[in-house]
Amino acid sequence: MLCIVDYGVGNLFSLKSSFDAIGISAKVTSDAEELKKADRIILPGVGAFEDAAKKLKNSGLQETVIEEAKNGKPILGICLGMQLLFDKSFEYGEHDGLGLIKGNVRPIADVIPSDLKIPHIGWNALEFRGEKSPLFKYINDGDFVYFVHSFYAADCEKNTIAVSEYGAPLTAAVAEGNIFGCQFHPEKSGTVGLNILRAFCETEG
Repeated sequence: MLCIVDYGVGNLFSLKSSFDAIGISAKVTSDAEELKKADRIILPGVGAFEDAAKKLKNSGLQETVIEEAKNGKPILGICLGMQLLFDKSFEYGEHDGLGLIKGNVRPIADVIPSDLKIPHIGWNALEFRGEKSPLFKYINDGDFVYFVHSFYAADCEKNTIAVSEYGAPLTAAVAEGNIFGCQFHPEKSGTVGLNILRAFCETEG
């Protein structure tokens, strides 16, 4: 069974509906024991990094997610959930992440032209980096996905599996062994997004 972590933030039920649409049993849960029993875990997230990090820690689920990731269980962070996987975020201060992927979260304003709108909202093409990731087995380079973000994952070239151009090549997806992250929202990205979720469900721990 796949579990979606409920720690007070994220598009939990739209995510669950996406898995329902591809015939995958998914459960929204805030129970650490259920996360331990799950075959794989989704870490969602929307909003501010500091608030989400505090909620994850206060829920008592932070250590469970870290432990299960280190045990080899497939984990997928989505949007802010992806950003939480990194070492630190510099979103309105300096805040610790889960440290599961090397890198930092920084403002996109630092790297894009000043005339582009922030947040970055809309459909943008994926540009694969390196060997094609198993996460993309059912999609093609250049397929479009849906973004909503003002911060991006930086200092993580080694683990970047896709970027998207928005005045600069911004990190769109990352991977480190059994740990994956999507800055975009697969659950809002139509058939392409569903195919990414389907591929995640076939990754090996």
